[in-house]
Amino acid sequence: MAKKNIVLIKLVSSADTGFYYVAKKNPKKQTEKLSFRKYDPVVRKHVVFNEAKIK
Repeated sequence: MAKKNIVLIKLVSSADTGFYYVAKKNPKKQTEKLSFRKYDPVVRKHVVFNEAKIK
């Protein structure tokens, strides 16, 4: 069987609240790090979330 191309990544809040989202990424097609502007319920604002590895 073929190996899966999808990798799980953690999107960590830039507001340093410890809140994070989990997303899927295909590292062969998207080589740069992801960053999204999403809602952080701890600070109750939309902030930038940056990609980090899941430990």
